[in-house]
Amino acid sequence: MPSLGFQELFVIFVILLVIFGGSKLPLLGRGMGEGIRNFKRGLRGDDSSELEEKKS
Repeated sequence: MPSLGFQELFVIFVILLVIFGGSKLPLLGRGMGEGIRNFKRGLRGDDSSELEEKKS
C-alpha cells in the first residue's frame, strides 16, 4: 500500500483550497473529523444511549 508523502499531501491541500476556498476548509475538516469519530464509535459499538440507560 503506497503511503502519502509531504509533497502529495501538499498537492491535495492546494487542490482542496482551490475547490472549496479558505473559509470552507475548517468546516470541511471538522465535518470529516466528526464523521470518522462517529464511524469508529460505531465500529466499537459505543452508543451514548446505551451508556445513559446503564447509568439509570
